[in-house]
Amino acid sequence: MLSAKTIRAWYQVHKWSSLVCTLFLLMLCLTGLPLVFGEEIEQLTSDSEPPAMPADTPHVSLDRIVEDAQRRRPGEYLLFLSPDDDAPALFLSMGKTPDAQEPSAVLKYDARSGALLKDTKLRTGFMFVMQELHITLFAGLPGTLFLGVMGLLFVAAIVSGVVVYGPLMRKLEFGTVRKHKSRRLRWLDLHNLLGVVTVAWAGVVGLTGIVNTLARPLEGYWQMTELAQMIAPWKGQPTASGSLQAAFDTAQAHAPGMALRFVAFPGNPFASPRHYLFAMHGNTPLTEKLIKPELVEADTGKFTASVKMPWYLTALLLSQPLHFGDYGGLPLKIVWAVLDLITIVVLCSGLYLWWVRRRSPVEARVAEIERGGYEAGAAPGASP
Repeated sequence: MLSAKTIRAWYQVHKWSSLVCTLFLLMLCLTGLPLVFGEEIEQLTSDSEPPAMPADTPHVSLDRIVEDAQRRRPGEYLLFLSPDDDAPALFLSMGKTPDAQEPSAVLKYDARSGALLKDTKLRTGFMFVMQELHITLFAGLPGTLFLGVMGLLFVAAIVSGVVVYGPLMRKLEFGTVRKHKSRRLRWLDLHNLLGVVTVAWAGVVGLTGIVNTLARPLEGYWQMTELAQMIAPWKGQPTASGSLQAAFDTAQAHAPGMALRFVAFPGNPFASPRHYLFAMHGNTPLTEKLIKPELVEADTGKFTASVKMPWYLTALLLSQPLHFGDYGGLPLKIVWAVLDLITIVVLCSGLYLWWVRRRSPVEARVAEIERGGYEAGAAPGASP
């Protein structure tokens, strides 16, 4: 049995952590819904899908695509090349400098014919707005880190909500919604029920969201430490060039049964001036989220080394798809969307319950909890 002092402390933690982060969480839930179905929305709205061809149509040489991109954008540099997960297409990003942080263009090619499908307009469209709001608040890294702090408050609200919720259930069966009572009590019962039902999912999404906000700092740390040590022998050397297809064939030979996630071109911060970096991934639901980076000499096509991913980047790679339910295809995404909608109801009802009882002394609510009452209740993740 928790003492009145302990309940009061947990209640205050729950109340203020919820109030501070709720509006931002509502924004994250609303923007997260279309992002969960990002691939499906892209397929439905894309006007640049590859034409139908026999399934066994071979892919064109990667060198042909590189040559076409350089011809179309002279004076710009190749940054990354990555395959489309859902279609036989390739995305090639280019920048004003070899180490550009933001691409100046992304070209989409048919992987079988080498035909240009689309010269993508960057930083435009509905999905871009949703992604930027969800990840950076249009404020870059500071916005991302701020959302990470909101995630920490969300986790604090969940934990404190569970602690406060326990005493509330002593005299009521689980799942009780007192329909004959006042509107506030009906909403309170529903709020608490939905909150505790989704507590595990909310905890997973909250924790993975916090990890994801650290993506850029973690990647930067890896580049400055382990990756920098590996490519140190070639630092300051002229940027090499050579057959991308030959280098890719070498990378595939050293990663049998694996597929390409992306290529970083020579001079890119993720490669060396003399090497391509090929990020290869597995073909199971788990291993396809992890990558095995390989360095291949650009001018000779010779294999140099495999890059071992540190544990913190492995955790990041696993948390990113889990945050959006991207492990079990469309069925799991639907489950994620339903839980997201339920969380929106929990957050909105929490604001309503706080507003209608905002002037009630906390001591009176704690006394209700001590008596086994239910009116002082709070669900995980929102304010009472």
